[in-house]
Amino acid sequence: MSLDIDNIYVDNAATTKVTSEVLDEMLPYFSENFANPSGLYLMSQDSRAAVEFSREKIAKAINSSNSEIIFTSGGTESDNLAFKGLLANKIKNDQNEIIISTIEHHAIIHPAEQMKELGYSIFHCPINKKGFVEIDSLNKLITNKTKFISVMYANNEIGTIQKIKKLVEMTRRKEKEFGIEIIFHTDAVQAVGKIQIDVKDLDVDALSISAHKFNGPKGIGALFLKEKHTITPLIDGGGQERQNRSGTENVPNIVGFGKAIELAEKNRLKFCEHTLSLKMEFINQIKNDFQEIIFHSEIEESLPNIINFSIPNVHGEPILIALDFKQIMASSGSACSTASTEPSHVLLAKGIDKQTALGSIRISFGINNTFEEIKYINKSIIEVINDLKS
Repeated sequence: MSLDIDNIYVDNAATTKVTSEVLDEMLPYFSENFANPSGLYLMSQDSRAAVEFSREKIAKAINSSNSEIIFTSGGTESDNLAFKGLLANKIKNDQNEIIISTIEHHAIIHPAEQMKELGYSIFHCPINKKGFVEIDSLNKLITNKTKFISVMYANNEIGTIQKIKKLVEMTRRKEKEFGIEIIFHTDAVQAVGKIQIDVKDLDVDALSISAHKFNGPKGIGALFLKEKHTITPLIDGGGQERQNRSGTENVPNIVGFGKAIELAEKNRLKFCEHTLSLKMEFINQIKNDFQEIIFHSEIEESLPNIINFSIPNVHGEPILIALDFKQIMASSGSACSTASTEPSHVLLAKGIDKQTALGSIRISFGINNTFEEIKYINKSIIEVINDLKS
């Protein structure tokens, strides 16, 4: 096999490699056009223009207005800003209710817990056995006290793509029925670059994005916020981002963000076709060797690049350690919880038993993965599991 096995990376749902095109775009803003965008002199105005040009690219990618894009440090801050910033002026008592799905990222779960301490009632919308939020389930939870709903667009562990548009449409009907306003937020961190996002068509109030999930730099993200809403900032200071998020703009990362989302949209269909082909090849190969394998990711209505599976009676952690010795980098689920020995809350929400959930492995492909790598990965998994079983 002519494969270079020094670095087989299949954890692209955790983070992705910054492409050379993105890096080239960023470099001048570290040492040449390094000025603070808030200055009045020409170099500052060049930095300001770069920030606004990137904002325009991001707005174009999701069909929003430029003024509806707020730059943040990433998906976690965007989620927190949506939660706390939009609800800050509504905190009163337990007459206010929040609904989140049972498979949200911890960047949603933990802010929800904080809002509970501030007087909100939190309700968790269940998923079905395939990992999807059913419209009827959400419908039953909405009352005249509901203020905020957050449902993840595409799940980071099992890849399920929720029917956000239909969930929002039902929410708008409930708004009219009760004569209230309900804010609908979606964490689209995993969705951008794999799914066409149109915030006007979706009619969401807020949507979170993070650049490092589609070959952009870490430490930069955005919150789409529908123009009619005002937000209380999490960070006060110089009043940047139209008073919504203070702090000197991270110009190189913003420039990289703009280039990365531009390329992600340009290459989206190619990415989806390639990674789905890899996914199907992986599934077909490994099924032949382990008929007892349990797949937690649906093939239909899911991201093309994510596979989540378990081998009964084999824990995931020793598999991952052994694969690392074979130069294969995968994960057990969310990168934010890899230090935890607790089973995935996403898999438990699907009805998977604790023992099987502890054995889960997530493989997430990128555009640079190859079919030759699939053969090596499958061969390695077979060797590792047989060793562990013996």
